[in-house]
Amino acid sequence: MYDSFQRTALSTPLGIPMIYGADAVHGHNNVVGATIFPHDIGLGATRDPALAQQVGRATAEEVAGTGVNWDFAPCLCVARNDRWGRTYESFGEVPSIATSMTTIVTGLQGITLGAARASVLATAKHYIGDGGTTGGVNEGNTQLSEADLRAIHLPPFKAAVDKGVGSVMISHSSWNGVKDHGNRHLITDLLKGELGFSGFVVSDWAGIDQIDGQSGFSAADIDASVNAGIDMVMVPTNYKQFISMLRTEVNNGQISRARIDDANRRILTKKFQLGLFEHPLADRTFTGTVGSAVHRAVARPAVHESQVVLKNAGGILPLAKSAKVFVAGKSADDIGLQSGGWTISWQGGSGNVTPGTTVL
Repeated sequence: MYDSFQRTALSTPLGIPMIYGADAVHGHNNVVGATIFPHDIGLGATRDPALAQQVGRATAEEVAGTGVNWDFAPCLCVARNDRWGRTYESFGEVPSIATSMTTIVTGLQGITLGAARASVLATAKHYIGDGGTTGGVNEGNTQLSEADLRAIHLPPFKAAVDKGVGSVMISHSSWNGVKDHGNRHLITDLLKGELGFSGFVVSDWAGIDQIDGQSGFSAADIDASVNAGIDMVMVPTNYKQFISMLRTEVNNGQISRARIDDANRRILTKKFQLGLFEHPLADRTFTGTVGSAVHRAVARPAVHESQVVLKNAGGILPLAKSAKVFVAGKSADDIGLQSGGWTISWQGGSGNVTPGTTVL
């Protein structure tokens, strides 16, 4: 599929190769049979940045083996309220944990983007504050002073930028009532200016549509998001209308050509660094690594180290080999539910969605 898309891109007049992204957030989780690693909340519990880097490297090889060259990971949100249903996507509730686990960026990209084979562009997401919304509301409003936003939610992104992360994805959430997707201070001034981020900024799924509070995207949404500093817009539907409206806004002076040139330069730079112009098609030498024994050998200690003992009253642990254990609950023998969200489908599902061993 990827090669077919790429050949079509290469057949266009300029022959610029496409960059193709996937949400490989705990392994290459959309692929049946891929190695499924613990979610970020589990990796955060390991407190093992070196292991996180190994997980990133194994994931990159499996991602590259299916032709994909861009990963929408890691999620660097700092979850502050367990009512938020996506808490499992966070490494932890304090910024130091997510900051330390940005080693996964190096695992995905390599020390330098494109310098090694199976180098996959990483994405620091979701910038910024999606784990701190009031009441834990998904895509809600993070009500914080700028000092607190910087102290709690910014450090992991700074660490990712320092490690050379290639892209940053904007959060659907708002900061003090202003949608992040239209916040020039956060994107251009803070991220690109103060932190010196030189990669490209991508919107989340239909993320710009929410800026004006109306359904779908409008010219005002396009103006606000691109002028705020978003370089690539994720448009799941009506892309032809988006391109036409963007061109109109540039021609009528609402968006400068310099802003368009800057966005293109940032995106093209990453394509060049990845070597897509020289090697645009899938590197099939890595296809055999998908779900391989070598990668499952990385996953096993990640699972071990992610386990957290809350209480060991009476020294019951470790259990004797002869112990009889009662495993209870409807999910005890359900690999789909135990794998969680982002497993084959976006929110996951029950049943034998992918090969694996249940707790039972």
